[in-house]
Amino acid sequence: MSRRIALSVIAGVVVLGGAGAFALAYAGDQDPAPALSHSAVRYTAPGAGHKGSLSFTTEVTAPSGVKSLKVLAWPERSEFAGKPLTAEDMASVESATCTPAGGHTVRCVYGEAVSAADVASSAHGTWHIAVLATAKDGHTTLDTEAADFTVA
Repeated sequence: MSRRIALSVIAGVVVLGGAGAFALAYAGDQDPAPALSHSAVRYTAPGAGHKGSLSFTTEVTAPSGVKSLKVLAWPERSEFAGKPLTAEDMASVESATCTPAGGHTVRCVYGEAVSAADVASSAHGTWHIAVLATAKDGHTTLDTEAADFTVA
């Protein structure tokens, strides 16, 4: 009887050890940094009698959950072309509004009205949308060219 018990205990340890190794391998495959997907921008120039608009949407997924998404539109011909944006540059820019989209994913939307005066005083040509996604555990993802649009 003691031999059977010993074999059962050994078999149980082997099975539990294998399950633990599988769990650790699976947990190691998850990237803690937020991931962006389905990013899109829409720019509408102001016209006679109406304002224009800039809107940006993206989905952000992070295993610990998403804390915030910062958004900055910047012209291709600016100081950021020679000196890339950093997380510190993004710290004081505006935030998008994020709503749950299932699991660890949120859908974030940023919008801004654009006046004729804004366009007249802005650089014309290609603009980029930079985003800084921050997870609840503090991991970040910076994408300096998440989407592009043109100001004519």
